[in-house]
Amino acid sequence: MKLTKTLMATTALTVAAGMVSADGHMASEMTIVSWGGAYSASQKGAYHDPYAEANGVTIINDDSSAEAVAKLRAMNEAGNVTWDVVDVVAADAIRLCDEGLAMEIDPDTMLADAPDGTKASEDFGDLLVSDCFIPQIVYSTTFGYRTDLVGATAPTSVCAVFDTEAYPGKRSLEKRPINNMEWALICDGVANEDVYDVLATEEGQQQALDKLATIKDDVIWWSAGADTPQLLADGEVVMGSTYNGRLFAAIEEQKQPIGMLWDAQVFDLDGWIIPTGLSPERQARALDYIMFATDTQRLADQAQYISYGPARQSSAPLVGKHKELGIDMAPHMPTDPNNAKNTFLYNYEFWADYRDDIDAKFQAWLAK
Repeated sequence: MKLTKTLMATTALTVAAGMVSADGHMASEMTIVSWGGAYSASQKGAYHDPYAEANGVTIINDDSSAEAVAKLRAMNEAGNVTWDVVDVVAADAIRLCDEGLAMEIDPDTMLADAPDGTKASEDFGDLLVSDCFIPQIVYSTTFGYRTDLVGATAPTSVCAVFDTEAYPGKRSLEKRPINNMEWALICDGVANEDVYDVLATEEGQQQALDKLATIKDDVIWWSAGADTPQLLADGEVVMGSTYNGRLFAAIEEQKQPIGMLWDAQVFDLDGWIIPTGLSPERQARALDYIMFATDTQRLADQAQYISYGPARQSSAPLVGKHKELGIDMAPHMPTDPNNAKNTFLYNYEFWADYRDDIDAKFQAWLAK
């Protein structure tokens, strides 16, 4: 098989590191783990399919990213890592890196330069939040609502989720503490800049849970990003949280009667890690894929399918129109000035430190 430019570059790296033979032998099959739904579809169109076609590789898609940390811990314990590349949020990447479950990446040798020669470390900049994390997108978790179920006054504040008198009906919230605890504190009077200081205390955690308890009986808890758009489409909830790209798909592609509530949208990063414990051939294939999938053009291409901002600075000017709808994608990005008037900045370092403890407390509260 003729080596592509990307394959040749990565082969040189892995030969030098002693990870693969000089003939460029790499695994011919790989399992890529992501989140499913519209997001995985955007990855498939932007880089899975082009990579597979160019390199004769079979890509197996797994939608288990929500359980990535637990499953990688179990795989490592069993000495049988079956995943090759895993899509995770930044906080999970930090945890996996700290635990030695994700390999460290040198961005300036293992990731592609920008077209003008700018090194990847500069092109990704501050989004390289962990030695093991390769950013793909900036996204937000926000709320959608049924335009025909909210009455004459559509919600403009995130705190509408706690106002069951003005907006009666079920809500959907993710079945984990992240974002829910922050929104609860904001809507209980805590200033945005103080949220994580408060949440670091036992009292602050209880305050958030007490606020969530005021709507607990009205909540449908979701685990997959596709759940809220479906619940909204079916009219089972009046409003619910999910990823902005999922709402974009429901509104613009499926033409559902859904509105977007950008207030207090939570900015976050999503990207790749490569698990430790892979064979040399699988690790070489994973590195080659990563170099391809995170170059400037591929990250810009993903924005043709879903409204997430590409992580590379050099990709932003290349964001154009939706692949099928032909609409300008820039106004649908969470980073658009009209959408980013009141954002909440997710603190991935806080959650990397506190996630396990607060998770346990949150799940115990749910079970009551």
